[in-house]
Amino acid sequence: MKNKYSKEQQEINNVLAYQDEQLKQLMENAAENRIKCEAEIEVFEKILRKKGIDPSTIKLRKNSTDVPKKLIIIPSWEQLCNEAEEYVGSNCDIDNLLTEEELKQSELYIQKLNKDFNQIYQLDKVEIIISALAGIIGAAVDLLLVGIPQRSPDGLKAGPLSDYIRKSFDSVFPEEEMKKLANSPRSKVPFDAQDNRHTEKYIEGLSAYYHRLLSLGHDPLLGFVVGVFDILTGRMTTIDKSGKIVSQVMKNYADRKESDIFEALAKEFLHLISDVNTSMGLPAPLMGLFNLFQFGNIGEYEQTVAEIVQGMYYEGYDFVHFCSLSIPVMLIEVIVRVAYGIKRVKEGASIKESLPLSLNREKNPKLSTMLFIAHSGATAINLGKVCFTENPLSINYPQWIAFAKYSYTQLKWVLINKPAMREKYVSGKLEDNWKELEGKINDSFEGLTSDYRVVFG
Repeated sequence: MKNKYSKEQQEINNVLAYQDEQLKQLMENAAENRIKCEAEIEVFEKILRKKGIDPSTIKLRKNSTDVPKKLIIIPSWEQLCNEAEEYVGSNCDIDNLLTEEELKQSELYIQKLNKDFNQIYQLDKVEIIISALAGIIGAAVDLLLVGIPQRSPDGLKAGPLSDYIRKSFDSVFPEEEMKKLANSPRSKVPFDAQDNRHTEKYIEGLSAYYHRLLSLGHDPLLGFVVGVFDILTGRMTTIDKSGKIVSQVMKNYADRKESDIFEALAKEFLHLISDVNTSMGLPAPLMGLFNLFQFGNIGEYEQTVAEIVQGMYYEGYDFVHFCSLSIPVMLIEVIVRVAYGIKRVKEGASIKESLPLSLNREKNPKLSTMLFIAHSGATAINLGKVCFTENPLSINYPQWIAFAKYSYTQLKWVLINKPAMREKYVSGKLEDNWKELEGKINDSFEGLTSDYRVVFG
């Protein structure tokens, strides 16, 4: 069976067992010598009393200061290890040196250290209430103010907050100016074909309604990678309605190609801006990738995941609505972080220490867990909303992204980081105790050897 101790630990165990045996032998010898001395003293006292001398009146003569100090030779660690192995063997177990009571006390002390560590990261009632309230408030804003997008004669409509955000986009990016920008060569890109008349490879579903969902260059995130690549190479990269990835050179749009990466980045940015307020606007980030999910048998019409997402985009689940859905998520972040920072300041921490920016658990032990609870609550409420309405447009996409992110970090914390940090914490406390013991041993050694000359081997 493999030794549970490392080489260094085993050497220490062997030396401790060896010194324990020596100490027991010394104590036995000391007890025997004490009995002999006491007997001899008693005999001498009797002799003195017979001669009429009171033993208590006799003064002991002090040792002469000229007497040289006795020599103590301290063996080296290697010598000590070799002696220990010869005397007690090489497989000593530290548990055998301790009594049942000492082992129990050690176990209780380790349990106390583990409990102290858990206490650092365990949420109290106030922190749990803050997290729960933040999740409920975020979900309430989503339910009451964001709403579900619907097409109407006056354009897309949803909840009051969503309508306000859409009007804000309209005011920041006026329709007339966006039309001018869309017609400008500065924003013309090769991946903007609206049907298959300009393509060499057929793209299923390519139309004025769906070309932004199918073309990865129109994705608000992927566009700055795939879209820029397409501009530099004169291509269009798509995932069509059937989930097929197609990348092809757009010969009819060769004049829209750029050779400089910075000009390509600028053109990508301008093109996304020109499309953001159109009737079929930009898709939500990474929404086009759902065209790959050609599976599922969902709802009354037994649709695949890809078909559900395509229908959501057609009904108005676009980038602007995604921004509206992000507000409840950001609200949860603000409530939890601000409340956490205020609570820490009230507990005596400095303002710098209380800044709720970092999710590093050594700096902010409880913040990540509080955010996980808050987003879990909001996500659960959103799931209930989707099940109740049976409408996929009820899904809060940003909320589920936040939930996935914090679920991953929380799971990683529970399974990997927490055990490692607990071991580090307990080991650190034990090391501090060991250093304190070493200091006491050194003080005792100096006191005991003050009248001796010490030589280290």
